[in-house]
Amino acid sequence: MAHSAARTTSKDEKTLREVIRRYWGYSKLRPLQAEAMLAACRHRDTLAVLPTGGGKSLCYQAPAMLSDKPCVVISPLIALMKDQVDGLIQRGIPAAFLNSSLDATDRRRVESGILRGQYKLIFIAPERLTGSAFPKLLENVGVGSFAIDEAHCISHWGHDFRDDYRKLGLLKERFSNVPINAFTATATPRVRQDICEQLRLANPEVLVGDFFRPNLVYQVRRRRSILHDVLRQVTQRNRQAGIVYCIRRSDVNELTTFLCAEGIKAAAYHAGMTDTCRTTTQDSFAVGDIDVVVATVAFGMGIDRSDIRFVIHTAIPKSIEHYQQETGRAGRDGGQADCILFYSGGDFAKWKSIIEKNDGQDSESHVQMLSEMYRFCTSRICRHRKLVQYFGQEWNREACDACDICQQNLEPLADSTILTQKILSAIVRTGQRYGAGYVCEVLLGHESEHVLSRGHHELSTFGLLREYNRQTIMDWFDELTDSQLLKREGKFRIPKVTGMGWKVLRSEAKAKLLPPDTTYARPVKPKTKTRKRRLAPLAEPDWDYTETTYCHLEDTDIAAGTPISNSSMNHAAMRLFERLRELRRKLAEEMNAPAFVVFSDRTLRAMAKARPTDRSSMLRIKGVGDAKFDSYGQRFLEVIEEFEA
Repeated sequence: MAHSAARTTSKDEKTLREVIRRYWGYSKLRPLQAEAMLAACRHRDTLAVLPTGGGKSLCYQAPAMLSDKPCVVISPLIALMKDQVDGLIQRGIPAAFLNSSLDATDRRRVESGILRGQYKLIFIAPERLTGSAFPKLLENVGVGSFAIDEAHCISHWGHDFRDDYRKLGLLKERFSNVPINAFTATATPRVRQDICEQLRLANPEVLVGDFFRPNLVYQVRRRRSILHDVLRQVTQRNRQAGIVYCIRRSDVNELTTFLCAEGIKAAAYHAGMTDTCRTTTQDSFAVGDIDVVVATVAFGMGIDRSDIRFVIHTAIPKSIEHYQQETGRAGRDGGQADCILFYSGGDFAKWKSIIEKNDGQDSESHVQMLSEMYRFCTSRICRHRKLVQYFGQEWNREACDACDICQQNLEPLADSTILTQKILSAIVRTGQRYGAGYVCEVLLGHESEHVLSRGHHELSTFGLLREYNRQTIMDWFDELTDSQLLKREGKFRIPKVTGMGWKVLRSEAKAKLLPPDTTYARPVKPKTKTRKRRLAPLAEPDWDYTETTYCHLEDTDIAAGTPISNSSMNHAAMRLFERLRELRRKLAEEMNAPAFVVFSDRTLRAMAKARPTDRSSMLRIKGVGDAKFDSYGQRFLEVIEEFEA
């Protein structure tokens, strides 16, 4: 029996790989893709947590090609559906979407196609399943599988809960024998469990990818003059592709104006712009007409740039999930990319006010997620380690060598244990009842009204650390929490001494603390001839924090291997690459589709280097495939032949 199962799996995998080679032009798969696709072929319920760039869409698109019934894909974004359908059709795969953007005529056309069994994949919004007509249509024609994209939206514990997603648990009532394959890039262990329970997955196969991406270099810095902070980072990366995230639309407008005045090819993107303007920015970035997009969290859909070399945040994101997803858009080609975050203490208060005003019953859990993000900024342990452990995975490395903390290679303070004992003693002597900020006041020797009224100015620990500044001591609180010498309890995260902490207090164990961060010394602002301009506030709400942050990128870099970048191409190859991009632009305009549905930059670079001369050699280029060659491969061969002449 075991031998038979293995033989079936081998056959399924061989067939899948042939489908992927023919329609997508890939010869290799990313980690866990094969497992996710084979589970789908075996009609297993699955939950796949693959970090941004892990190739989730292929995991449900390829198995659908082997089924005689359609795969129904539930997606939260109309634009994302259109982009995916456009890309599939260009590959020769019959697909359609059904959502509110269609008029009555187009809706009837798609429904008629579904009745005829015309499509392999059908993309819908979650609310489409809460009515009665469409589920009845699906019951009549039959469904091969359901694929739920961005499955974290079903969980109250996730970073982007949506009520329509919560109702997807009803799928198992109406389609009890149809497998459900759920996908997300950001889910902690608690969210993963909630997804499985809410969707009522039956004995699901849970696949969790590695959240460690060593090619991303994380840097976290205190914000000074954000216009000049960003300008300095962008100019250091001359003509490289990057995204700059802001919280408010007015910040986006101001920063974009400033960068353009400094000669940077930049464009804005936020929800206050018209659809046409947003699409223009998106497409210009995809084809390389602009180098930098300055955006709110509304930006993310339909990006086809695997060579994004930096992502800059001008303030802290709303959660670690948002941060992981947004920084994950960099370095998709495997090359090194920088993720730079500028923050200040005011960011936390700003976000907290917005959350408490808008997030209702979920506000408490969202404030907790915001607190975790702020601690990520102030923590002085490895950034990669913090992210990996946050998503429930073990960290077995000494250092990542790819973050500001590890690259500084800081030595612990010689008197770490004594300093730790002073901090822990102050917590104990104040009764382990107060927040870190209050205990910090006692250690600094501040004779505030609260300290005096409680008599804590008479404690032996009063003023023990007055030679340090408040931020340094608060950072040490976070370090001691990370080292499990402290734990935080309750809504106000009251610090309590752990068993390990008591051992340090009794001198039975030693502690480690890093030196004070000297970046807290405020530098002189750089001089500039460009005058800082304040734009008038927008009439409509200036916050895009409720906008979805999903990023759809074509799985152009699915195979492992050395990335192809501009720096690895000679001058002739670069000139050919530009001609190929011009042809891609024309084809995209002819088809009225985004440029990425033709070929990715990565594929065009490979063409420019290899210079194929016929169908056979063109099909060896990753990302081509039979269907795409049949559609327009010959036109690219003609450009290459003309260039060589």
